[in-house]
Formats: sequence, structure tokens, C-alpha cells
Amino acid sequence: MKVLIIEDEADLCDVIKSFLEGEKYMVEIANDYANGLAKLVNYDYDCVLLDIMLPGGTGMQLLTELRALGKDGSVIIISARDSVEDKVEGLELGADDYLAKPFHLAELLARIKTIIRRKNHHGEQAIQFKDIKLFPEERKVLVRTDELQLNRKEYDLLYYFMIRPEKLITKTSLAEAVWGDDADQSDNLDFIYSQIKNLRRKLKNYQAEVDFQAVYGVGYKMV
Repeated sequence: MKVLIIEDEADLCDVIKSFLEGEKYMVEIANDYANGLAKLVNYDYDCVLLDIMLPGGTGMQLLTELRALGKDGSVIIISARDSVEDKVEGLELGADDYLAKPFHLAELLARIKTIIRRKNHHGEQAIQFKDIKLFPEERKVLVRTDELQLNRKEYDLLYYFMIRPEKLITKTSLAEAVWGDDADQSDNLDFIYSQIKNLRRKLKNYQAEVDFQAVYGVGYKMV
């Protein structure tokens, strides 16, 4: 799962990034309005942590831009401004939650999990496709009743496919979601093929009912 922090307090960014990476999230950072907008335009995120006051603009303006782009990633406003007016404005513009500074990292994590589960998992604790069941908060995967052992990248790839079953996913989208925003700058994306090959082999060993269908020159779909 991929999170973008748009926050100008560098120390706070580093603390949140380190904490979320410890929870196995992919984390990107933007420290001002312009960089935040560029990332929102060019990349997709499961959740955006958005400060209101930013150099060059405001978080409310970025939130407006995000929704105008038609992107439905979850947004949590994190701000020292704790007025009712700010909360109402943020929620009316399309934010999913509002967390006033200072906050406990455990509370932030709980809110991220809640809104991602609500949006991507329809409120369910587990995601299921055919005979595979994935538990995002535990990072556990079952093939029927047997637990499938995956490394971090294999799990992240499977999760990305599981919330988009039978949909064609481009190699660029997979690279950005699992390896980070800069992955699309790689000379080639052969590393994706290697990871999918390993994931397919493990699923086959468990006689799973799913497979990954390659669409030449474009990407893959889970069928």
C-alpha cells in the first residue's frame, strides 16, 4: 500500500515515513504545494496525508485539484489548525478524515487502515478472489486454508492485483505502486516479470485457481 505525505515539516515527515515503512507501507514525500501537485497528477496513492499550510499554496487547493483529476485515493488532513470550519471545509472538499496535530502515530495508522479498508475492501477485513483470501492488516495470504509464504514485494504485487481482479494493469502502474514513484524511470521493467514469475510459481505449488495473464507490451491481469 502506497502513502504520500504532503507536509513541509521535514522532521515530522521523517518520523511518519519511518513509522509507516516499519508497517510495510510504501511512502513518498512532498514538502511543498508544487511538488505535491506534481506527484498527485503523475502518480496514484492509496492514501494521502495532507497538511493545510504549505509553501506555495494550501492543502485545500491540492485536495480540490485531486478530486478534479477524478482520483479517488483516500485523504487524511493532518493540521495544527483544529477549527470546526477547517474540518468542515476539508470534508466537504472530499477528505476522508481530519487529524489534528499533535497526534499519536498509532492513531494515524489506525485511521489509515480504516479508510483504506473502507474504500478498497468495502469495509471487509479480508479480500477474496476465487480460492485466495488476503488479510491486509496482517499481511497474510491463504490459498483455501493453507498460508502462502510471500516476500514483501510478492505480497504487495498480489495485493495490488487482488483489489483489481480481472483488470488489465500496466507494468508502469505496477512498478510505481510496488517499487515507488521513481521506478517508472527505469530503463526497463523486467524486474516485474521476475517477481510475477515467482508469485505465479508459488501459487501454482498451492494449486491456486488464479493465474496472471500477460498482455504483450502492456501489462498483466489476474484471472
